[in-house]
Amino acid sequence: MSDYSCDALIIGSGQAGNPLAKALAEAGQKVILVEEAQVGGSCLNYGCVPTKTLVASATRAHQARTAAELGVRITGEVAVDMAAVMARKNRLLDQSRRKLADSLNHDFKNLTLVRGHATFTGPHTVQVQETKTRTSEITAKKIFINTGTHVAVPDVPGLAEAGFLNTTEILDLNEVPEHLLILGGGYIGLEFGQMFLRFGSRVTVIENGDQVLEHEDKDVCDELQKALEAEGVEFILKAEVHKVSRNDEGRYTLSTHTPQGERRLHGSHLLVATGRQPNTNRLGLETTSVELDEKGFIQVNDALQTNVPHIYALGDVHGGPQFTHISYDDFRVVRNNLLHEGPRRSAKKRPLPYCVFTTPQLGRIGLSEEQAKEKKIPYRMSFTPVEKISRAQQTGETAGCWKILVGDDDQILGAAILGAEAGEIMTIIQVAMAGELPYQELEEMVIAHPIWAEGLNVAFRELKKGK
Repeated sequence: MSDYSCDALIIGSGQAGNPLAKALAEAGQKVILVEEAQVGGSCLNYGCVPTKTLVASATRAHQARTAAELGVRITGEVAVDMAAVMARKNRLLDQSRRKLADSLNHDFKNLTLVRGHATFTGPHTVQVQETKTRTSEITAKKIFINTGTHVAVPDVPGLAEAGFLNTTEILDLNEVPEHLLILGGGYIGLEFGQMFLRFGSRVTVIENGDQVLEHEDKDVCDELQKALEAEGVEFILKAEVHKVSRNDEGRYTLSTHTPQGERRLHGSHLLVATGRQPNTNRLGLETTSVELDEKGFIQVNDALQTNVPHIYALGDVHGGPQFTHISYDDFRVVRNNLLHEGPRRSAKKRPLPYCVFTTPQLGRIGLSEEQAKEKKIPYRMSFTPVEKISRAQQTGETAGCWKILVGDDDQILGAAILGAEAGEIMTIIQVAMAGELPYQELEEMVIAHPIWAEGLNVAFRELKKGK
């Protein structure tokens, strides 16, 4: 056994843990970073980087197949080589992992990267199982937990016995499924559903709620579902799967209760995308008195401290919105507050922008209409079909809508932008909200013609009409 002591121990090298380790090391602290699997966390290894790389390949295939709509003829069949698609994704991942590992291993003299599984043995001590026979004991003044989450598996009879793909395993699938069944109509399920449809699969999404994307306004969700259905994705809503089986040929049968009655769904592959659970059950937190909620997420204050003041939790493991940019902002919260770099930041008071990378994209910032109603905040709303925007008419990307809420003081309360380049338009609105600009500033702004942002002029004219 090896013994170490340090100023800061960081468990998990995700989008919060990595930059925090570097910042603390640069500040002169002795830092140990423990990682059990690949460096980079979920975003790099099985989140944003690989999924958006695959989405790009699927989008290119779709553009080729639909080029005739813009008067471009492609002779011959558009074929997807999944082995080549995955090889491209793997090259990008390997390059990113090597670059990050080299940086952690060589660029910071006060930073040590230790590979293995970390388990608390007390409030200030952690044991790391590096190999079957080698362990290390680390004592630290401060400890930062950045261990992320893992796939949540629903308790459905027969599911475990039948086997299934989770959202990590499907990223290494070297074949195009003949018929992909997806349990879960959330952000991840929709992105994978459209992606594999464009690769050439038949896709059925099974959702137990009455709409996809349960946290979004129904009118926006209906528009997105309509666009995906137009491409060929099948949706079965209000569906309760009560049995899963798999025959000798490997084909799945899902028995479901639906409002229309009992349905038996058949497919060649099954993806489970029903949410995630925190990686806290094997950390030994019972030796620290750190408080968890009923789902196992670590409870933190606005500085990301647990109830044990020298132990912090960053990223998805504390149960906040599970987005890479929020995890990275967790790093900034801790960095500013501990190292006094910049103003004090709060993890409880910050904007929560995000983007769903379907086609059309969904970009969200601020309050939804349902949230405004729940909070009893007065609002005016515009709902603009994307087909009214000049750029949409020229590109043929007319699916979607822009929904913007404005308060009585003319400040923008929030927006759901569904359409091409939605994330970019949402960010313009976010900047306006951060600067506390009244909506009239965007309505009257001279915006270059004909770009997507010009649609803001249209949207706010709709607001004036009281729509």
